[in-house]
Amino acid sequence: MHPMERLRMVARASGEEPGLLAREAAAALAGCADDPRALVLACRRLVERQPASGPLWWLAARVVAAADPGTEAWMSAELLREDLTPAVVAAALPDDAVLTVLGWPEQVTEALRRRGDAQVLVVDVMGDGSPLVAALDRAGSDASLVPEAGIGAAVAASTLVLLDASAVGPGGFLAVAGSHAAAAVAYTEQIPVWVVAGVGRVLPARLWGALVDKVTALGPPWDCDWEIVPIELATAVVGPEGPLSPADAQALVDCPDAPELTATGSG
Repeated sequence: MHPMERLRMVARASGEEPGLLAREAAAALAGCADDPRALVLACRRLVERQPASGPLWWLAARVVAAADPGTEAWMSAELLREDLTPAVVAAALPDDAVLTVLGWPEQVTEALRRRGDAQVLVVDVMGDGSPLVAALDRAGSDASLVPEAGIGAAVAASTLVLLDASAVGPGGFLAVAGSHAAAAVAYTEQIPVWVVAGVGRVLPARLWGALVDKVTALGPPWDCDWEIVPIELATAVVGPEGPLSPADAQALVDCPDAPELTATGSG
């Protein structure tokens, strides 16, 4: 497939996991790495069409700033593929914990599959709850489906809330709709909230601000699939380095601010 056609497919994709989108995009960006102007245009169009994918912003920033964009694209894809975060989360989960998760969280699901012995309350966000319950049951977990209206009750009945972050930045994180409510209930009930943020999810201030602007411009917040959650509602941010305080998590930024992605004007 021609690189530009693959880029168009990624840009048009709907409902795909953020990490998968970035890995698909990496192969396409490597294919147009010899044309700097086309590369910058491609990166800007990707984040314009898929603003909620933190890993796409991370990938685009690393590629446009690299001396060898093609090699950087492949290296970034490999970092995403080899992300240890699910294994780290699985190992860190307390024994006998009752977990609340929302929808079908990309990173959290892999962690729970690895663990295989968790008791999980799955809130049926965007209709993804039933398939996840079935998948977790097959993996050996004790999973129960909770309707969206029961999100507060599920959190209150749990001992730990796991929220999958598509992106984390100064002051907040981007997660599936319902995450703000879950985190707020957990905060008032003094239940820990782990924000799972693997490779490519922690963004520098400029990119985080651009992501927030584009996501909030998608429409009324009650109609969106994603929402910005205040980071102070989180107890820990868990990535490949293990659990960190929310204040310390920003030290994990490993991509440039890339003004090429946020510059105004035709492009």
